[in-house]
Amino acid sequence: MRPIKLCTQTIIQFFIIVGHLGGVGVVDAKPKQVVAIAYISQEQATPPALSNLDPIVKGKGLLGAELAISDNNTTGQFTGQQFVLKKFNVPPDGSVVDVFNKAIADKFSYLVSLLPAGQMLSIADLPAAQKMILFDAATTDDALRNEQCRANVLHILPSRAMRADALAQYMMKKRWTKWFLVVGRRSEDQLFAEAIKRSAKRFNMSLVAEKVWEHTYDARRTAQSDVAVFSQVDDYDVLVVADERGEFGEYLDYRTWLPRPVIGTQGLIATAWHRTHEQWGAVQIQNRFKEQAGRWMEEQDYAAYLAVRAVGEAAARTQSNELKPIKEYLVSEKLTLQGYKGTPLSFRAWDGQLRQPVLLSAPRSLVAVAPIEGFLHPKTELDTLGYDQPESHCQWRK
Repeated sequence: MRPIKLCTQTIIQFFIIVGHLGGVGVVDAKPKQVVAIAYISQEQATPPALSNLDPIVKGKGLLGAELAISDNNTTGQFTGQQFVLKKFNVPPDGSVVDVFNKAIADKFSYLVSLLPAGQMLSIADLPAAQKMILFDAATTDDALRNEQCRANVLHILPSRAMRADALAQYMMKKRWTKWFLVVGRRSEDQLFAEAIKRSAKRFNMSLVAEKVWEHTYDARRTAQSDVAVFSQVDDYDVLVVADERGEFGEYLDYRTWLPRPVIGTQGLIATAWHRTHEQWGAVQIQNRFKEQAGRWMEEQDYAAYLAVRAVGEAAARTQSNELKPIKEYLVSEKLTLQGYKGTPLSFRAWDGQLRQPVLLSAPRSLVAVAPIEGFLHPKTELDTLGYDQPESHCQWRK
């Protein structure tokens, strides 16, 4: 066989192509542009086990961020960028502010926060944080998107109002308009109940009755005798439960006086992510995450993943690692973030909330995806969930 002869020009063109594809090229040898992202969380006290069926998952969020860094760097091979994630985990008795001031301030422009609302705001208000973007990947508080909003904070998870609206839209579709609301005694349960009441009013639902669960929280012992008596109210279509810690809500189903479905924080739930979701390429990321983590992706993992991917998308599009162009891109209409939910995601400029579809899931099946077909909006149907711009009380971002 005769040997193939390559001219010098052909060889040079080959190395140019290799260089553009991120290989070891002799032409494109300039150093990569580094985009550094900080990740902060704080170890929380392990709550008492409510069930032996579901293990307590620690470290939610970090593995999602690490998966996103890997995806960002895959793109970075073509854009000449390198993404780096630096992790800071504050001990339970440690100071989040001290860790931020010593290790993060003036060293990073992008911070993914898996902190509760109070700690997250304590960082957001620091002078050094005004020169950063904080991605809130942990909270669902409506107040943080309204009266307590901050100009330097973008929120990833759907707010309680978005979740309640998603449930209400599906109830409207089913014509299940009479609700019986059962509320726990914790502050977060009260906040979710307020979101439910707002949605009921917004979609013209009828609250037939509202009761506070005042029985023992060892619901396994009291469910058989207490729930049937407790749920004897006027006729209703669905029981809406506000029990964010899952202390009693699981034991309401099949035990009520009337045979009615349960929705809210148990039963049919509204969530950013769920292990039953497999459409629009979700099965691929589900499998990739499970292979890496050895468990299913949780909401916080998904939120941290989106936060890091948002930085990657903006950096790639602007070809910059600087705060100003990336922030402008993130809150502009140009951002089309892939979220594996059938439509591109973007941030609301007026409150920093990531607009996104909300999954309505039963424990072992995906029931629907909100916004439900038929609920229209002049700009995007995604803004039918939660606080729309005319309803917003956020002053920092206006």
